[in-house]
Amino acid sequence: MSLAADFQLILDALPPDWTDLEVDLRIDDERQYIDSAVALSQVNARPYNRPRVGAHWRLFVAHSFGHAAAAESVKGVLAKLDADGVSGEMLVAEVREGRSEVVQMWGRPESVREEFRQRRSI
Repeated sequence: MSLAADFQLILDALPPDWTDLEVDLRIDDERQYIDSAVALSQVNARPYNRPRVGAHWRLFVAHSFGHAAAAESVKGVLAKLDADGVSGEMLVAEVREGRSEVVQMWGRPESVREEFRQRRSI
């Protein structure tokens, strides 16, 4: 299965209120490491400095806010790796759920407040 399809399966398995996701990515052919690193730099994937259970990068993914790459961006980069013939596997390292960012709502119309609550399931 392709990396993008694997990533979509991971996203589909997450609860609806997930906020942050960390995924370890390992590629099968280490000769493709440099080219893969260039593509993965677009989503700020962090390479491991020392071997750790065979993983090469940690991908940080945000659902709708936060200091991580958007899930759509990560999926696009993984699709590019698929198109380049890179194969590998992903393992979910951590999922955080149920958090919402703090936003100043003073002076905002009720419609904005209601939309915020609805989108964040508060």
